[in-house]
Amino acid sequence: MLKCLSVTVFTIMAAIVKATSDGGTGVPAGQQVFFRSFFAIPVILLWLVWRGELSVGLRTFRPMGHFYRGIIGTAAMGLGFWGLSLLPFPEVVAIGYAAPLLVVIFAAMFLGENVRLFRLSMVVLGLLGVLIVLSPQLGLGGSGTPDYQRTLGAVVTLGGACCAALAQIFVRKLVQQERTSAIVFWFSVTSTVLGLLTLPFGWVMPDAGTLALLITIGILGGIGQIFLTSAYRFGEASLVAPFEYVSMVLSVAIGWYLFGEAATTTMLFGASLVILAGILIIWRERQLGLERSRQRKAMTPQG
Repeated sequence: MLKCLSVTVFTIMAAIVKATSDGGTGVPAGQQVFFRSFFAIPVILLWLVWRGELSVGLRTFRPMGHFYRGIIGTAAMGLGFWGLSLLPFPEVVAIGYAAPLLVVIFAAMFLGENVRLFRLSMVVLGLLGVLIVLSPQLGLGGSGTPDYQRTLGAVVTLGGACCAALAQIFVRKLVQQERTSAIVFWFSVTSTVLGLLTLPFGWVMPDAGTLALLITIGILGGIGQIFLTSAYRFGEASLVAPFEYVSMVLSVAIGWYLFGEAATTTMLFGASLVILAGILIIWRERQLGLERSRQRKAMTPQG
């Protein structure tokens, strides 16, 4: 339930991001990053106060690790927000599914994790699905949007997925010494500062309605992060993770209802391959985890 709530909140947040960058309001991605990060901080602090963890929840032993993670995570957020202004909503969500697949590759490259043939095969299948989703944007097919804009949107969104995957590698290193609350908080602080640094590059003065939407982006981001963190606190990752794909159904519905963007057959087919690959990886990891657990129980006390 908590994972589904987090997915719903983040999908609605992304829809608001798209709404504030479309329709003539034209809020740039850097400004959206600032509001998304700054107004999430009070939500996170209130959550820590409620849990009685404020005194220890923000303590950090690796400030530079947070800084580097913040840079790459902010890049992922900014590129994702930019992509939302260039591509249909469901396509951005579908391309974003490349991130957990890329984590498998980056974990092998930078963390030395052992990638078995099954996982590698599923990553290839998933990336094939991503290429299918991207194919209309990278080709010369006719559409109401100029081809160069859709191609840029595809490249930007895929770049955001790559940065998101790299950010997860930084997080995997940080969690060895840092609390989740500290990782979330210091990322919000770093991305707030980095978003503010884009001020000279063309922020706009929003009207009252747009300002309210921008503030809502930050509040929803903080709430979604709390739901997500709590989901993994109460449930195993292998159980919780597949519910991420609920966002595909939500994005198709939101894209059609709010933005008049009908999901294409090509996009749905490619997204289905990505989702299938992701679910099979999670299922396989769960099976391996159960097998390792049985082996540990079968060992003698002397090992």
